[in-house]
Amino acid sequence: MAQFLPILSAIAALGGLGILFGLVLGLADKKFAVEVDERVSAVRAAVAGANCGACGYAGCDAYAEAVVRGDAKANACTPGGAKTVKAIAEIMGVNAEATEPMVARVRCQGTCERVTTRYDYKGVPSCRAASGISGGPNACEFGCVGFGECLSVCAFGAIQMVDGIAVINDDVCTGCGMCVDVCPRNIIQMLPKDQTVVVMCRNEATGKRAVQQCKTACVACKRCEKACPSNSIKVVKGVAIIDETTCTRCGACIPVCPMHCIVNFYERNMEDVAAATAQAALNDIEIP
Repeated sequence: MAQFLPILSAIAALGGLGILFGLVLGLADKKFAVEVDERVSAVRAAVAGANCGACGYAGCDAYAEAVVRGDAKANACTPGGAKTVKAIAEIMGVNAEATEPMVARVRCQGTCERVTTRYDYKGVPSCRAASGISGGPNACEFGCVGFGECLSVCAFGAIQMVDGIAVINDDVCTGCGMCVDVCPRNIIQMLPKDQTVVVMCRNEATGKRAVQQCKTACVACKRCEKACPSNSIKVVKGVAIIDETTCTRCGACIPVCPMHCIVNFYERNMEDVAAATAQAALNDIEIP
């Protein structure tokens, strides 16, 4: 038995030290504990949770802390929409108005068959990299490059690459703006969701040169400018620009555009809904 006494003594000593250190750590934890405002976790639970940075902060945790500190507004979480604004306002005990719903628009219709190709690009599949080589593989230096960097940063799956061009689903887009920041051509623009009449081109070339670059390029003919009853369209630097604050969405500019580069997204969405409804009806038909 005596031979085990040193071992037992060592075990007892270590056990005693463990208990002592545990007590010290427990007391230190209570003494130096940093009080966490419960509202931070409540705000964090109310936001969209995509860590997209649309609020201007590094992520949802940083935004929640900023809201509780009073440094950020309750309506800064764009993806969360009115529901999130209401929830945060109730948590913070403030009045907050929901921001106007925004949506990203790709102002380009330069699909593979419409845009002129200058050379066959074989490099890194990156819009920024391709744009840096002689202005990119497409003749239009203002259009979509088509490698989908915007798609890769969209946390909500609202973007698809269709026929060489980025297409945004209005119903899925939350207006976070992440796609805008990564586009090297600056063709993605954040617009109010009810701004449905959009000039889908940013090509500043005019006349014959613009047509040679893309079949749906704005040629600066000014027909839309003359047809607009609210004087909301102006041709600036060779491309038509719509003033969203005065545009009445009447659509008078659309039929007069010879290049069909002005689009009414409301009508387009209605066509998509009608097509989906018709397809659903066909799917319900029993074929004998």
